[in-house]
Amino acid sequence: MNKSGPNLGFSTVETATAIRWADEARTSRHRLYPTTVVYALVTALALAFALRSAPRIGAASWMAGVLFWTWAEYMVHRFVLHGVFPDGPGLKHVLHKLFDHLHVEHHQRPWDGNHINGTIKDTSPFLGPVFLLALLLPPHTLLAFLAGFTQAYVVEEWVHHSVHFYHFDNLYFRYIKRHHLYHHSRVGAERGYGLTSGGWDVVYGTRFPADVRAALYESLRRSSSPHAG
Repeated sequence: MNKSGPNLGFSTVETATAIRWADEARTSRHRLYPTTVVYALVTALALAFALRSAPRIGAASWMAGVLFWTWAEYMVHRFVLHGVFPDGPGLKHVLHKLFDHLHVEHHQRPWDGNHINGTIKDTSPFLGPVFLLALLLPPHTLLAFLAGFTQAYVVEEWVHHSVHFYHFDNLYFRYIKRHHLYHHSRVGAERGYGLTSGGWDVVYGTRFPADVRAALYESLRRSSSPHAG
């Protein structure tokens, strides 16, 4: 099943809320399309050059970039997006303007399509200079690493978009949707920073408490059992 809207797939009646929900999902997708197309093309070319240069090292560097993204995703979400950057002179004002508004609006309005995902404008100031540096090095090293890192970022953006707007039956999606939406609750906002997995929450001690995990995931374990039903 793959349905959008707040009715969780139980009704096909078009209500004002469902129409607004669909509009917000469309807004979010339209913000994601340019990022997806541009970064997919750039990283595909980078990976092709890397594999042509040194296939095994290039593939290993690409995989290292993917794995590093899962850590960076956690750290940025926890310490940057959930960080506090009070306004002030000089660098303080720059950090305040760059970061303080980004995630606050998303938690205040989790289904606002303008605050679900980043854009090229948001990410290119960070990725662009590193890609330029990578061009000075053998393509199977930093360039391949960045290709994996950036491709993983694009996947994460689509996962984040999907958990807010869609409902899929596969076990991973049902798990990560519950994990992330509980993070949006009043009591869960200071835990569960992983956006594509809960692995780094285990490592850094920000996992949801055992009773919460049981309530969130027990039904998933039962439904995935070969004897379920």
